[in-house]
Amino acid sequence: MTEPVPASPKAIEALRDAGPEAPPRSQWRDVWDQFRKHKGAMFGGAFLVFITLAVLFGPWVWTLDPQQLDIRNKDLRPIWTALWDSSAKTAIGHPFGTDNLGRDQLAQMIYGGRASMAVGWAAMVLSLFIGTAIGVIAGYFRKLDGILMRMTDLFLSLPILPLLLVAVTLFRQPLRANFGPEGGMFILIVTVIGITSWMPTARIVRGDVLALKEREFVLAARSIGTTPWKIIQRHLLPNVLSPIMVSATLGLATAIITESALSFLGVGFPSDFPTWGKMLADAVPRMVDFPERVMLPGIAISLTVLSVNYLGDGLRDALDPRLRGR
Repeated sequence: MTEPVPASPKAIEALRDAGPEAPPRSQWRDVWDQFRKHKGAMFGGAFLVFITLAVLFGPWVWTLDPQQLDIRNKDLRPIWTALWDSSAKTAIGHPFGTDNLGRDQLAQMIYGGRASMAVGWAAMVLSLFIGTAIGVIAGYFRKLDGILMRMTDLFLSLPILPLLLVAVTLFRQPLRANFGPEGGMFILIVTVIGITSWMPTARIVRGDVLALKEREFVLAARSIGTTPWKIIQRHLLPNVLSPIMVSATLGLATAIITESALSFLGVGFPSDFPTWGKMLADAVPRMVDFPERVMLPGIAISLTVLSVNYLGDGLRDALDPRLRGR
């Protein structure tokens, strides 16, 4: 019987572990790496943060009252108009000029952006909550699927703008009497936009839930007696977070445009309350003489909606594992 040959030191060194392995990469780290490659999404996120901070903290920096009338300084042009029109009346204290009643345009832009963004965020959250709840319930509970989806189809078939105008006309006075002119209209506009824009979210979430509830981890949770609500909370909702986030960005843009349209038509906030849509409506009669009054709120609305759409595109690409790493 031969004795075993001792292993050489080099062989032992080759079998020895080099050290602890690096921890696995986080999924959100991969999402961020993919998201920052999308230049449009990075611009959209940065501009959305900038405009949100500007409308939140702007009144503490620019302290002029947007509703203060100053007839002596009415129809002042923005400072930069002096570059091509030396005869234009400008004022250092009003960099964006004043309107036909002497109200400061920069202060109105800040306060108008605050109202438009507040309506957009609140209506987006409401529509997201309704759409997610209906989509999850319809996708998981087969008995409720037909009823809820037919209701969704009914809401999709309704003309949204006429429905908004009818709702504002019917409920404006009672809400104003109970919550004040601004508070009542804020509640009314947010509620109407929220309950008329949840349908795309519901259809997207339902489709994902229908696919997820047949996966192995859901079947395993159901086999050990987990209640449906626990399955929805622990297994389904975390896995439909990606389409919900993308739908949230698109819902925010839709809510801002809808609020601006209502204010432009004169059925939104009171006439003395500044919003971007109301500024557009006030500037239209004199847009030939003062085109900047139309351009300023129009550019603000366009850039905000464009940045939100770019942000949604970036989130959709980053949260899709099939596109990650391209």
